[in-house]
Amino acid sequence: MKLPRDLSGRGLAKVLRSLGYEITRETGSHLRLTTMQQGEHHITIPDHDCLRVGTLAAILTEVGDHLHIERARLAERLFS
Repeated sequence: MKLPRDLSGRGLAKVLRSLGYEITRETGSHLRLTTMQQGEHHITIPDHDCLRVGTLAAILTEVGDHLHIERARLAERLFS
């Protein structure tokens, strides 16, 4: 699946809520999300209007690694 090209940082945070992530901190132009599912995990995402595809791919890889889900399957689950 092709990753979305027009997703904002806030939009990604909203989508990640379905996986148990919540915004726990906002500092400058970044958001820190935390989940307690399968152990505590933190990710930091930029609060930009449009995330770069490489940045989005890296974030999804990190989330997928924590949840033991392939990035492609995770993207399908979140964006289909």
